[in-house]
Amino acid sequence: MSPHFGVSGATGTGASGGSLRDYWTDGSVARLCATLSELTGVRIELRDERGIVLDPDQSAEFFGGRIEPIDSSATVFPVRIGGDNGTVIGSVVIGSERGEDAGIGVETNVLIHQLGELISTMAKEMCTDLSELRVRVKEIEVLYRLNALLVAGGRVNETLELALDSALDALNLDAGAIMLLPEDSEGLSRTDMEDELERSASVGLSKEWLSSPLPLSEGREIDRASLDGKVIMIQDLHSDERILASDQVIREGLKSFIGAGMVFDGRPIGVIRLYSRTERVFTGAESRLIRSIGQSAAMAVEQARLIKMKARERRTQRSLKIAATVQKRMMPDRLPTVENLDIAARFRPSFQIAGDFYDVFEVRDKIGIMLGDVVGKGIVAGLLMSAVRATLRAYAELSDDLSKVMERTNEAIHRDTTVAEFATIWYGLFDPETNELSWVTAGHEPAVLLTQSDDGKWSYEMLKGEGLVAGVQDNEEYVMERMVLSPGQVVIAYTDGMMDAVDFDGERFGRPRLIKAMLDSLEESPEADAEWITERIFWHLRQFRGLQKQADDETLVVMRAR
Repeated sequence: MSPHFGVSGATGTGASGGSLRDYWTDGSVARLCATLSELTGVRIELRDERGIVLDPDQSAEFFGGRIEPIDSSATVFPVRIGGDNGTVIGSVVIGSERGEDAGIGVETNVLIHQLGELISTMAKEMCTDLSELRVRVKEIEVLYRLNALLVAGGRVNETLELALDSALDALNLDAGAIMLLPEDSEGLSRTDMEDELERSASVGLSKEWLSSPLPLSEGREIDRASLDGKVIMIQDLHSDERILASDQVIREGLKSFIGAGMVFDGRPIGVIRLYSRTERVFTGAESRLIRSIGQSAAMAVEQARLIKMKARERRTQRSLKIAATVQKRMMPDRLPTVENLDIAARFRPSFQIAGDFYDVFEVRDKIGIMLGDVVGKGIVAGLLMSAVRATLRAYAELSDDLSKVMERTNEAIHRDTTVAEFATIWYGLFDPETNELSWVTAGHEPAVLLTQSDDGKWSYEMLKGEGLVAGVQDNEEYVMERMVLSPGQVVIAYTDGMMDAVDFDGERFGRPRLIKAMLDSLEESPEADAEWITERIFWHLRQFRGLQKQADDETLVVMRAR
């Protein structure tokens, strides 16, 4: 006859199951002991951990039994769960009757004792198997709940609370906490900051315990081991030499500990710490269970973080799109018609928010042409660009002295920005009455003047300009230059992004190629208007770059005298 053990409403799992009753269904093992007693005349009993005799006919729900002392000469075979040093949950007791008195021989007596030991071993194995089966069932339940949360995309706090409650319930423990590593700017856990684990969820722990600045172990040895993927099991926290604040552990009423890392895709994100207020010997099945909970919880947390990050990214992208639209409105959608001057411009940002800008606007009876590039990219550069454009425009209305305009602009930028924020600017003023072009440069690339000789050949010269970039140094002086444009001459201003384009070999487009593109465009069509020249220069740039990603904002302004 085989003994039968099964779940009968018991609350224990694994080593936490303190009694044979937790694994009892129909009393088959006790009945086997009673039958052997009748056959041999030697008393063979099954007792629980308290020594109470378990009657063969009692049901799983019955918690009574005969309380009888065990004779000191009786043979007791303990039934342990959790290994050789595990918890004793009951015993098989062979009475002290002598074989002669029972009418059996010595050999039969030895056989009876062997049967008693065999029943004890069989009961231990059956209880161990059932204990591990229960842990497996608990593991499936916990993982199902965590995976359901994973699919639903719950919040991080909700995920952590569920993981902790599930772990405590599955292992029948009393208290615990989940500690997460700090996140970096992209929402990933900072594995280099393991000494700054932050409590994110807790159950059954006092405010004094939670507010203590001391780590659980010296040098955070336990946390470091958990983050490395190990499961740490401590039977007695009071005597473990690694524990720092033993007095605090005693005051908190904690006795045993099991902890594991929360690891996702080989990357630790935190640790789970669980405590028992009574001494526990944890099993291999329980070790596997907390490891599985940690891994599933880590996956759910990362999923929740990813959803949160995606939502934040969508909001950021929407904000960037709105900002890009606002910035685009700052660029003139239609250039003014100017007597004796044909103007075209092209602006190609490398990101949604650009640092380049251009403007063509009326300044009393003249035309202002502005081109600039602020340091950096993104929102900060876009905001600085807007400030620079508005400031220069405001001062341009006050004077035709471009030196004074740029000096005041520089002072304003320097006053209102940090050391790391500055801009390069090329600002020109064209007088339709005289065809005079005046300009001033603040650290910007020099504009190019292209002239056709009598024999039809095109040549170029760089239009000089002096002055430091705007915003770096106060009281900077700028020199205004002048020239009168002859009909057919072309002036091209540009930002450095035009030269920073690279091909698949990593070679820059550079100034020589840019100037050659200007000359080739005019050689191809000497009478072309400014719009055609602009388009053709960008065509040369695209031919050079191919499908390579745009490296920087690209801005070009072409002016042709008529």
